Amino acid sequence: MIEKLRNIGIIAHVDAGKTTSTERILYYGGSKHKAGDVDEGNTTTDFDPLEKAKGITINSAAVTVEWRDCQITIIDTPGHVDFTAEVERSLRVLDGAVGVFCAVGGVEVQSETVWHQADNHRVPRIAFINKLDRMGADFHGCVEQMKEKLGMLPAICTLPAGQSSEFQGVIDLVTMKFWAQDKNDPAHMNYTLEEIPAAYKDDAKMWRENLLETASHACDEVLESILEGKEVTEEMLRRALRIGTLAGRLTPVLCGSSKEYHGVRQLMDAVVDYLPSPADRPPVDGTTVVKGKEKEHVQRRPVPDEPFTALAFKTVSEKHGDLIFLRVYSGQVSPGDTLMNSTMKKSERISHIYRLMGDRRDRLDVAGPGEIVAVVGLKHTATGHTVSDARQPIVLEEIRFPAPVISQSITPGKSVDETKLAEALGKMVRDDPTLRTFTDPETKELILSGMGELHLEVAVHKLARDHGVAVTPGKPMVSYRQTLARPVTIETRYIKQSGGRGKYAVINVRFKPLSQDDIAEWNTYQEENDDKPDPNNIYFVDEVVGGSVPREYIPSVEAGFRQACVKGAKYGFPLVDVEAALFDGKSHEVDSSADTFKLAAIECFRDAQMQAGLVILEPIMNVVVHAPAQYQGELLRDVNRRRGEILNLSSDKGRCMIHAYVPLAELFGYTSELRNFTSGTASFTMEPSHYASVKEELADLRAAS
Repeated sequence: MIEKLRNIGIIAHVDAGKTTSTERILYYGGSKHKAGDVDEGNTTTDFDPLEKAKGITINSAAVTVEWRDCQITIIDTPGHVDFTAEVERSLRVLDGAVGVFCAVGGVEVQSETVWHQADNHRVPRIAFINKLDRMGADFHGCVEQMKEKLGMLPAICTLPAGQSSEFQGVIDLVTMKFWAQDKNDPAHMNYTLEEIPAAYKDDAKMWRENLLETASHACDEVLESILEGKEVTEEMLRRALRIGTLAGRLTPVLCGSSKEYHGVRQLMDAVVDYLPSPADRPPVDGTTVVKGKEKEHVQRRPVPDEPFTALAFKTVSEKHGDLIFLRVYSGQVSPGDTLMNSTMKKSERISHIYRLMGDRRDRLDVAGPGEIVAVVGLKHTATGHTVSDARQPIVLEEIRFPAPVISQSITPGKSVDETKLAEALGKMVRDDPTLRTFTDPETKELILSGMGELHLEVAVHKLARDHGVAVTPGKPMVSYRQTLARPVTIETRYIKQSGGRGKYAVINVRFKPLSQDDIAEWNTYQEENDDKPDPNNIYFVDEVVGGSVPREYIPSVEAGFRQACVKGAKYGFPLVDVEAALFDGKSHEVDSSADTFKLAAIECFRDAQMQAGLVILEPIMNVVVHAPAQYQGELLRDVNRRRGEILNLSSDKGRCMIHAYVPLAELFGYTSELRNFTSGTASFTMEPSHYASVKEELADLRAAS
C-alpha cells in the first residue's frame, strides 16, 4: 500500500551525525545485524573508498528499512557544501526529511542551507537534535537557534534527561514516559518505559503543555479540548502533529545520541507518525505536447493505473551499464518494458530494476508509484530527464543546479589516451551536473570546474580510480564573471564587399547592466510565461518596429549577442546581468543573411564592452569559523587580511564563532593555514553566497588572457 511508504532524506551540516543516525535506524529496523561506525569505515551508506578514507559522505546513497508496518526508503545526503548538488537532487524527489543537528554546534551554516533547500521544495520535516552526550551540549539553545535561523515553529516531542556527562536518556512528551535503556545489554536492544525521574518531572510537565499549545495551532480538536479542560489523548496529539507537519505549520523536534543508541526508536516512530507517504503529497505537475506544438499542463497521481511517470535524479556510470536512480510518480514498470525518455524524445528499455541498500542491490519484478529504485538499461537518460509511458509522454520540471565557482587546469599524463580522457570526463560531468569541463581556446589547457577545492580533488581522484585516467591538477582558479559598467547604445554597420555577393547588416542596440530589481522583474516575467530564468541573467528584447530589421534575422541577432556573452572581449570571463534591446537597423535584399546579422551582433556587443567599460565580479563565500576564544583576535585580523567582511561575532563557553563574507580567491589553502595557527583546534565551513565587484588589480586575470 502506498500509504505505508515513506521516502525521506537525512539532511544536515557535516559531522552532525547523519550517517551514524542512518546506521542506527538500519540496525533497529533489522536491515543490519550490527551497526556500522564512521570511524571504522564500515557504514552502509558511506561505501565509497574515498568516503571511508575521509570519514565524510560524498555521494548520496539509498537504503530501505521496515519499521512497524511501513517501508522507509532513506537517502543519506552529504553535509559538505561542495556536494550540495547531491542534496538538491535528493530533495527534489523525496516526500519528507529529517534534519539532524549537533547539540553542541547548533544550527551550523550547511544545516541552514539544506533546511532552506527543503523549504524551496516544500518538503515536510522533523528535526533530531543529536550528540546530547557530548561536552557543551545545549538542547534548548539549539531549539532557539532553530526558531531564529530557520523560522520554524518547533513542537518539542522528546526532552533530554540531563545533558553532556549527565545525559541519562530521553523523555517522551507524547506518552510522558522515560525511555530507560538496559545498560547491561551490549546489543542496545532492551529498554523499559518508566516513570519520568523526579528531577525532570516539572520540566516535562511544562514542555508537555508547550507541546499541546503548539499542536493546537494545527488542529481545532486539540484546541477545543484544551479550552474545555478535556484530556488530549496520545492518538489525538499524534494526529495533530501529523496535520501540522504536513501543512508546514510546525516541526516536531526529537533528541538523543545516535552513537549511544538514544532516541533513535522515537525518531523512527516519528517518521512513520508525522512524515507523509507519497499519497499525502500533491500530484506531480508536468507538460505534454498536443497538436504538434502546443504545451498542455497535466498532473499524474500516485496510483498504479495512471500512465507511468518517473524522474531520473541521479546517474552512476558503471562498466556494465549505467545505474539510473528513478523516483516513480505514477503507474508501474517491470523489467523488459519499453518507455519514452520524454525529455530527449528517445525510446528506452529497462532491463533490470533494483532496490538499493547502499552498494547492495535486490532485484525487483515491478516498481510502482511512490517508490525510489535504480534501473539498468537506459542509454539516453541523464539526471533531470523524465521517463514515461510512450503512449502518453509527459515532461516534468528538470532539476536546477548551482553553477561552479572554482576551476583548475588538468594535464593528462603522457600515456593517457585523449579519447579515453574525454569519455571519462563526459561520464563524470553527466553524473555530477555541478562539474563542468572545457578547453581554453587560447591556452589549449583542459579546465575542470566545480563547487570547491574538495570537489575538484574528489573528481581528480575518481578519474584515476574509476576510469584509469591519471591527470596532474594545476593551481585552482576563481570563476570570475563580468558585466557592463554603464548603459550604452551602439550602432554597428557590418558591411563588406569583395566581389560577388557581399555582407550587409546594420543594427542599433541598447545595452544595460541589470540591477537586482531588473533581474527580479525578468524572473517573474519568465515564470509567468512558463520559461526558465536565464542562469546568467542574459536577456534580449525585440523592439524593432516597421520591419527595419526583417523578422527572420532577429533570432540571429539574439544568437550573436548570447554567443558574445560566453567570453568577454577584454577578459575571457562570461558576461552576466546584461539586457540587449534591438530597436532599429537596416538590411539589403541581396547582401543580408542570418549569418551576417549574427556577426554584426557579436561585433556590436564587443564594441559595447569597450565603450561602457567592465565590472569584474568575484564569488563571495559565506564563511563561519569556530575556534577557542584565545584565537579570536588573530582570526579577526586574518579575515580582514583576506578582504573579508565580518557579519557576526560571538563567544560562549570558551569558544568563539566568526561569521563573515570572504572572497573565494582569498580562501585557497585556508584549511591548512587555519589548522596551523590554531594548532588544529579550529574548524570552518563555507558556501557560495553571491558575486561582488572587485578591482582589476585584485583579480587573478590569468584565466581571462
